[in-house]
Amino acid sequence: MEYRTEKDSLGELKVLQGAYWGIHTQRALDNFNISGQKVNFSLIKAYCLVKKACCQANQELKLLDDKKSGAIIQACDEVIEGKFAEQFPTDALQGGAGTSTNMNVNEVLANRAIEILGGKIGDYRLVDPIEDVNLNQSTNDTYPTALKIAGILKFRELSQNIAELQGSFQKKEKEFAKIVKIGRTELQEAVPITLGQEFSAFSEAIARDRWRVFKCEERMRLVNIGGTAVGTGLSAPRSYIFLVIETLRQVTGLGLSRGETVLDQTANNDSFVEVSGIIKAHAANLLKISRDLRLLNLLQEISLPKLQAGSSIMPGKVNPVILEAVEQTAMKVIANDLIITEACSRGSLQINEFMPLLGHSLLESLDLLIKVNLIFAKMVQVIGANEEKCREYFDQSPTIVTALLPHIGYAKADELLKEFSASGKKNLREFLTEKLGKQLVETVFDPYNLISLGYSNK
Repeated sequence: MEYRTEKDSLGELKVLQGAYWGIHTQRALDNFNISGQKVNFSLIKAYCLVKKACCQANQELKLLDDKKSGAIIQACDEVIEGKFAEQFPTDALQGGAGTSTNMNVNEVLANRAIEILGGKIGDYRLVDPIEDVNLNQSTNDTYPTALKIAGILKFRELSQNIAELQGSFQKKEKEFAKIVKIGRTELQEAVPITLGQEFSAFSEAIARDRWRVFKCEERMRLVNIGGTAVGTGLSAPRSYIFLVIETLRQVTGLGLSRGETVLDQTANNDSFVEVSGIIKAHAANLLKISRDLRLLNLLQEISLPKLQAGSSIMPGKVNPVILEAVEQTAMKVIANDLIITEACSRGSLQINEFMPLLGHSLLESLDLLIKVNLIFAKMVQVIGANEEKCREYFDQSPTIVTALLPHIGYAKADELLKEFSASGKKNLREFLTEKLGKQLVETVFDPYNLISLGYSNK
């Protein structure tokens, strides 16, 4: 293998000849061989949006010439389109508050720009990663800004996919509207409901998640671009600081604004904890709903799709694998929320050293939820209902007499239950029909009456 030699303030280091990254990235590869997971590529693409905006601002202010700026902008666009993904190999867990990621981006963009200008990779006289690509910037203002951009784009996608899941539950709500069944509290039989109502509760919970996730974008719009190292903008021209946020809005198409106190946006990352709490709430709903569906499947009131063999030793066994995967995904998101909270709270003074872990965990959670919502929605669409089993449980449950209390009173209902228990019969509904008449029983247990709010005084 052929190598080139590059220099930095610490000395010389060999870099793979064909690599677009340089010495700073190589040091990161040597230092942080930890998780085996690369920096989320959505963060890399968002970083290139930031670099593009910075380059355009520097170009407009004549701080970079048009030829050099054009090459850097073209390089940014290529990465944004998804090219050169293999040139960003740094480990997701890295020290330095994200400096390794920033320098990886700077070096790849610089070397690609050099190539565009007809030069040889590594000839930084044409385009320098720090002097040109990183001009008027710091890791401390570009990394949080890029993370917020990546987060906003993923929150938008997640909101759309949650809407798909909500729609699947709403379809089942209508499909199961007239299927009467027994409700359950504390894993014991309770008063009658309909299967449609049960699925309505699922869809309402998911609807809240969709709205909360949609609103997360508002919490991510304040950025600290232009603040450079600590939020004061030291070493950057004032004209650049005011221009770069405008340029970033144009480049991204997002409603971003620079924080009123940029020092605050650099030092404090509580907005990430806030939005992580929102997706944790969504994960909690997914966990609860998945468990409920598994119980309904166990009770045979619903039937889940058969997707794969469930056992290597028990022939014919089929497991609720999608729901188990949803639950595991939700557990991971909930765990990531704690990591994000810890990473945020452990920042010190004017910097958060643990941005790489925070960013990796947040984007991982969003990626997981984006995928699992579509998988879950697809499964919900093919859930079937076992109306006969629902009716069997209903007809045998002593709790159905609760619906008759406004008509016969508690004492009479208790008396009928004792009589039914002594009779040895199994179908309570038939027994009540014999005792109270078909018209009253059918009217009270009509699905419309069961799902209406309270009973009519008429």
